Amino acid sequence: MCRSDPRDDPRDQLSKEIQEMDKEPQEMGLSDFEYAFYTAIANNDSAREVMEKDKLRELAVVLYEKVKANASIDWTIKESVKAKLKVIVKRTLRQFGYPPDMQKLATETVLKQAELLAEELAHG
Repeated sequence: MCRSDPRDDPRDQLSKEIQEMDKEPQEMGLSDFEYAFYTAIANNDSAREVMEKDKLRELAVVLYEKVKANASIDWTIKESVKAKLKVIVKRTLRQFGYPPDMQKLATETVLKQAELLAEELAHG
């Protein structure tokens, strides 16, 4: 009777992949919040082609800091604060040379990510 090697179990492979993904923010020197913004802007082929990983990493940190600095407790409700954040995100993407064809989607994704993190951001 031939048994397969227990190391070939697909669950072990998945577990290894998850552990590797968990290491990425740490290896990049990003907090979980910064990494959330990084994935929002790096999940785009043209951005990865045009911009280097370090530039996307730096952009993620800057976006996180700007959103954190401008997010008030009720910013997800107040349209004026939301509009201001949108302008800040768009301007920051442009300053970093983010591909123009993908700026709208990236802005929406970053703002959506910020909403998901709103409570943590507001409570620092």
